[in-house]
Amino acid sequence: MAIKIRKEDALNYHSQGSPGKIEVIPTKPVSSQLDLALAYSPGVAEPCKEIASDPEKIYKYTAKGNLVAVISNGTAVLGLGNIGPSASKPVMEGKGVLFKKFAGIDVFDLEIDESDPKKLIQIIKSLEPTFGGINLEDIKAPECFEIEQTLKQEMKIPIMHDDQHGTAIISGAALVNALEIVEKDISKIKLVVSGAGAAAISCLRFYVSLGVRKENIIVCDKDGVIRADREDILDIHREFATSKDIYTIAEALPGADVFLGLSAGNIISKEMILSMAANPIVFALANPDPEISYEDAIAAREDVIMATGRSDHPNQVNNVLGFPYIFRGALDVRATAINEEMKLAAAMAIAKLAKEPVPETVNKAYGENNLAFGRFYLIPKPVDPRLITTIAPAVAKAAMDSGVAKRHIEDWEAYGLELQKRIGIDQRLMQVVIGRAKKDPKRVVFGEADNLKILKAAQLIRDEKIAIPILLGKREIILSLIESNSLDLAHVTIIDPMEETQKLEKFGKMLYEKRRRKGMTLYDANRLVRERNYFGALMVECGDADAFISGLTRDYPKTILPSLHTIGVKPGVNRVAGMYIMNTPKGPYFFSDATVNVDPTAEELVDIIGLTANAVKFFNMEPRIALLSYSNFGSAKGEIADKMAKATVLAKAKYPDLIIEGEMQANVALNQEIQREIYPFSALANQPVNTLIFPDLSSSNIAYKLLAEIGNAEAIGPILLGMNKPVHILQLGSSIREIVNMVAIAVVDAQSTDSLL
Repeated sequence: MAIKIRKEDALNYHSQGSPGKIEVIPTKPVSSQLDLALAYSPGVAEPCKEIASDPEKIYKYTAKGNLVAVISNGTAVLGLGNIGPSASKPVMEGKGVLFKKFAGIDVFDLEIDESDPKKLIQIIKSLEPTFGGINLEDIKAPECFEIEQTLKQEMKIPIMHDDQHGTAIISGAALVNALEIVEKDISKIKLVVSGAGAAAISCLRFYVSLGVRKENIIVCDKDGVIRADREDILDIHREFATSKDIYTIAEALPGADVFLGLSAGNIISKEMILSMAANPIVFALANPDPEISYEDAIAAREDVIMATGRSDHPNQVNNVLGFPYIFRGALDVRATAINEEMKLAAAMAIAKLAKEPVPETVNKAYGENNLAFGRFYLIPKPVDPRLITTIAPAVAKAAMDSGVAKRHIEDWEAYGLELQKRIGIDQRLMQVVIGRAKKDPKRVVFGEADNLKILKAAQLIRDEKIAIPILLGKREIILSLIESNSLDLAHVTIIDPMEETQKLEKFGKMLYEKRRRKGMTLYDANRLVRERNYFGALMVECGDADAFISGLTRDYPKTILPSLHTIGVKPGVNRVAGMYIMNTPKGPYFFSDATVNVDPTAEELVDIIGLTANAVKFFNMEPRIALLSYSNFGSAKGEIADKMAKATVLAKAKYPDLIIEGEMQANVALNQEIQREIYPFSALANQPVNTLIFPDLSSSNIAYKLLAEIGNAEAIGPILLGMNKPVHILQLGSSIREIVNMVAIAVVDAQSTDSLL
């Protein structure tokens, strides 16, 4: 259903708080007199002199390399027309927001009061020292063609008029995929276009580069078909003018394979759609009202493939799929232009991504269960986090291959991680773990395989060779879910405990032997092993699997108990603990204990510190540990402060080689400047903390959930510490990505008999 926008809501959105949608934030500290002296006079003279001697150093000492100008003269704003530069500013600010959100690119929006193309060209050209790239926006045709072409010839930074090329690239990707679905040859299709503005002409030129033949194209404007004998058409239209005996769009559409609309709403009837060839492709991209409504096109014929510019229907052709990532790739190799090779690379990358499994976060965002490549999913959704790591590298590589890149990328894997970090996704730590898992995949049994998320995760870990999944549950339910959701799990082992008579008998005896002196009878044991959390844990205990994953649909305490009864803790371990990794913009932090021990004593905290330190080492990091409280080094008294102070003393004595400090408040632990100024004796004053030990389960649980919800942090875990064999309990309702992360951890845990977890 369409989102209804009220005038009052839109105006309030733009006026509340700070007016507008963007602000400038310093990237360096400016809190002291020294900071100010370095930022401006006299310190700023040094980078100025360096740049004067070597102009390329502007990219080292200034923000130019990540700064794009969004420029308009307001002559063709959205569907509002020539409303002038001032009125266009909200749109340009919005474009800046999209650049920043989706690609981490900083933007200054520049609204220029100049309609003379030659003067506008000179103004924009003079801005080259300031910006790393220029995004032209909402400039009317035909002037926009001259402006962009001249600037591309005379400037040495990436320039793109998004109204032209953005729509061409995205719709081009959709066209390639739609033709694949209907099995039509792009060189043989008949294409009819409604609209002859900047976007339409650029789409046609781009489609020709994809393989569409000019003689198979009919273009219409408000006065009918653009024919070679018309005297009222512009020079830019003549390359697509036809000599065929066709005068109206109604005459042009019969037998057409593709309709492209970039004109006005509701000008195409159902009858016109019915006249098109079999499996017609209809891209009705006028906004807000398409040339024919989605409902009418679908009602007209069942075989139509439909795309619009609207977010409330499938196959939205949205320029945000392209421009942020195209500029990202161009900036990262310091391209001197955005050329045809780069645009083609972007389109092909978008088309290819649509054929890959869709992340759970995308399904959730659109209220879908199983988005998959087909008639209703031609191109990725704008919220897909993989867009930046798919399109930007493709564009960067095309720039390098075509000779317009001044900087070359050598390590593409590192570049991918850098791209994720730019938009707040730092997967560096998990990429290392996943890489280790792939070197020696282990058998992982899933205790809740009758859940669609688990099955999707199982397919991903199987396809990526992270692990060898074993699906535990009712066979008919699992097979039904696999079939109804078109999953590829044909060769994955499915085990239904109710079918495993011999194993049930064996596992019952094993459980009885382990628990008979804990009050468990043989009858109880035989009954309990029918439960999947007992059955799966016993599979690991007796060697039928290497790791066990469960907990997606059940409370943590109920899920962990069977594993404690069957597998137990490592020798010498007094208790288990639960740790979360919080992936933040400042790097990963380890939180413990967040799941198991409700109110540990000082002595029990020492055990938790030991388990947590070993787990941090497991992730190839040196643990630097702070014990948290409301007190700083005895500044306040109380039960919790005293407990944490005592635990610090005991832990330092037991683990003399570890960096341990406390008790201390959370802000002090995280702020080295405060420590160096007020508590210079702190072991963390010169070595930043990465591991936080909380006084109780409540404070740890609250902290990680707050950070995950409002602190732009990703929670990985809970990671169960201290078990004798790899068992990991999922957070209730975990996403597919979180499940895959946990499986990778479990595999690496299982790869070593002396695992640190």
